[in-house]
Amino acid sequence: MQSIKAGGGGSAVSREIGPTSAGPQTKGASMTKVLFVCMGNICRSPTAHGVFRKLIAEAGLEQTVHVDSAGTHSYHVGEPPDVRAQQAARRRGVEIADLRARQVTVEDFSEYDLILAMDWENLAYLQQMSPRAHKHKLQLLMRFAGEHDAAIVPDPYYGGPEGFNLVLDYVEDACQGLIEVVRKRATMYAAA
Repeated sequence: MQSIKAGGGGSAVSREIGPTSAGPQTKGASMTKVLFVCMGNICRSPTAHGVFRKLIAEAGLEQTVHVDSAGTHSYHVGEPPDVRAQQAARRRGVEIADLRARQVTVEDFSEYDLILAMDWENLAYLQQMSPRAHKHKLQLLMRFAGEHDAAIVPDPYYGGPEGFNLVLDYVEDACQGLIEVVRKRATMYAAA
């Protein structure tokens, strides 16, 4: 079984969160590892990272689930999430100020079980970059949404605060669906 833990790692910029900070290098048979990906890793993917990290903690799955986020491009490596993303997330009880942008690496494709892109362009980039043996791990995050019919999480970077709220609406919906998948996986492996 694989699991997802709060925090991150596997890059020069680590995201360690307390006692559950074992990074993706920790190869546990019961660990599920999820990587959220957008273009610069300062708006959508860190928002998804923070929302999912909170859901993992609420579900008591810190020992079975690891979460991280990355960008397909290196524009913002080492930077915190966009202030507007931080503010919108904070208003909903999600803290993302501790996260730092990093770029997707080739190693991520073998380390993570699910690599979830925010939009078609980033999914296409990941598909080009991914070794053939790992392409099955690549999906759009919104595939897990239950209430919103959108295929993608739109990029709010060049818009106003309403775009960041929409990102949160979509991400919270999709992460609720994703946590159910991860919870079932954890239960299935615990019973084995």
